[in-house]
Parts: sequence; C-alpha cells; structure tokens
Amino acid sequence: MSKDDRLRVAVLGTGFIGAVHVRSARLAGADVVGVAASTPDRSAAEATRLGVPRGYATAEEAVADTSLDAVHVCTPNALHAPLTESALGNGLHVVCEKPVATSSAEARALRDRAASLGRVVAVPFVYRYHAMARQARAMLRRGELGAVRLLHGTYLQDWLMRDEDTNWRVDAVQGGRSRAFADIGSHWCDLAEFVTGERLRVHAAQRRTYVAGRPTEDAVVVSFAGSSGAMGSVVVSQVSPGRKNRLWLEVDGAERSVVFAQEEPNTLWVGGRGGSQVVERDAEVLDADAARLSIVPAGHPQGYLDCFDAFVADAYAAMRGQAPEGLPTIDDGVRAVSLTEEVMQACERFEGQAGA
Repeated sequence: MSKDDRLRVAVLGTGFIGAVHVRSARLAGADVVGVAASTPDRSAAEATRLGVPRGYATAEEAVADTSLDAVHVCTPNALHAPLTESALGNGLHVVCEKPVATSSAEARALRDRAASLGRVVAVPFVYRYHAMARQARAMLRRGELGAVRLLHGTYLQDWLMRDEDTNWRVDAVQGGRSRAFADIGSHWCDLAEFVTGERLRVHAAQRRTYVAGRPTEDAVVVSFAGSSGAMGSVVVSQVSPGRKNRLWLEVDGAERSVVFAQEEPNTLWVGGRGGSQVVERDAEVLDADAARLSIVPAGHPQGYLDCFDAFVADAYAAMRGQAPEGLPTIDDGVRAVSLTEEVMQACERFEGQAGA
C-alpha cells in the first residue's frame, strides 16, 4: 500500500471497459498512473486520451512495476490468468475482468496463489451492485417470497447479430472456448446465485452459432436445478435484434415472485396472488445493504456506471483490509469459469446425442 494510503494503480486494456475502470478508479480515490494497450504507440495515445501520466510499452511491463499497489486487467481473456499471476507474484492486488482464466484449473491456481500471498483479486460482477438487486436479495433472505420454486430469465444482446460484426471475443484463441455464455451468461448466473443463495446445477444445455465461420457460440439455452430444489432456465444470446443488454432475472417463490431487469434498474416488480406492485428505489424504505447503494434521491436514475463505481470502491476497501458485503472475489471468478465449463460440456453431450 502506498505510504499516503492513496492507491497507485494501472489499467491494462483501454477499450470500452478499460476506460470505465479508469473512471471508477479515479472516483474511488486512486491515482491511475498508467495504462497499457496492444502496442507501445497505442499505449502512449491512450494515456493521452485518458489523461494518464504513463503509457506502458506492454501489459507485462505494467505488472512488473512494483511501485504500483494494484492493476486492473481488462485485456482479451487469454491474457487474464498470466497477467494476474505475474501481478500477484510482484505483490500487487488485482481487479480482473471475467473470465479470470479460460480453464477452471487455471482459475483455481490463481485463487490458491492469491490466498498464499494475501492479495485481493476482485472480479467485476457489477450487476450485484444495483440497489434493487440487493433489495431482491434481502427480501429472499427474509423469506418474503417463500420457498424458491422457479428461477429463470434471459441475457440478450444484438451487437454480434450480423455477418460483418466481429470482435476479439469471437476468436476462440483470445476469448476461450465459450463466448456468449462466458461473456454474459456468467453475469446472469452470478447474479442469480447471489440474489437467491442457490447453487445452480446444470442439467442440459444447447448452443448455436448462427453466423457462419464463428468458432464460438452466438446463443445458449441452459436448464438447471437450484441447490434447494428449485428449477430454472436461462436464454443467453448476442444475436437478438433490438436487445441491447436485456438481463432479466425472475424468482418465483411459494408466496410471491420478484423480477429485476437491468435495463430498468431503479425498480423491482413484485407479484402475488392478490396483485402485483412496482417497488421504487428509495433509500428511505430499502434494506440497509440496498440503501447503501442508493446514492441519489428517489426519482433520480442510477445505472451501470454507479454499480461499477461502487464495486471498485469496495475492491479498494478490501485491499486495505476491510471486508465489504457482497464483493465478488476470485472465488466467484472460479465459480464462473467452472460453471461455463459445465455448460459447454452439457452442450457437447446434447450434440453427441443429436448426432447419434
């Protein structure tokens, strides 16, 4: 930790999400002293664009900088594990985008390494930081819904629907064997498990690649069971026209149901036999954990960037020795990688049976 207790950090990767990390790090009180992009020239240009003092020639140069306290790893997926491993070995804390690794063995090795060195690895499952997602969690914990019976939803996008749409995530070498599920399905499953306390067990899954030539899936449908006996399913797609970021989570209990929709994050739908209601985000009536994340008065919308800011602030608090409630850590990163492998294995079983 820096002597003045102001964290010195670098951000590795300067695409959309890297710039979000830079913003949230500054708001959390850190000094963002450098960034690294794909080439030395791009690093210099991105440092200028983002108003950062230094552009590292490579990400490897950044993780070797022991004047830092932490790095944010926002590179293509295949680089997450090696960069995180190097950063930990140099005594740094890490904020690592998911997936933390492209195999569960690698992910577990990172978890063990971080534990042995006493370093924090935080993973940005930031949808947990919506106040109304926390409110749904509080309601479930109090038993207001009754026993959970059904757990279902979608995560739909359209940004890869056309033949000409591309990104490094489409490349299995850079992105890993799964794209749609690893990229966004993992977010839905993390939120579902966090809100409900259920541990999802994959029963069956199907995947499809609709754009010819892509080595990774465009869409996945998963059927699962919760650890308490609940049933569930999720549809994950990056080729659904008109859907920009449709994360929808519904939990149906014996007495009531609740819906959280990421595109309408300032409300919850709560339904019962005698009628339904929309609960507004209002700190005066929310549970304490949800109220903590309601930072502006009711009627003033909050959204994704507010979630990211809260996550980074909690990650830095953990690096200072605190234990923020609900912070997603390397344990959650390992869980996401393992669940992705289970889903891909279930898809392969289905394909084997269909081809028999």
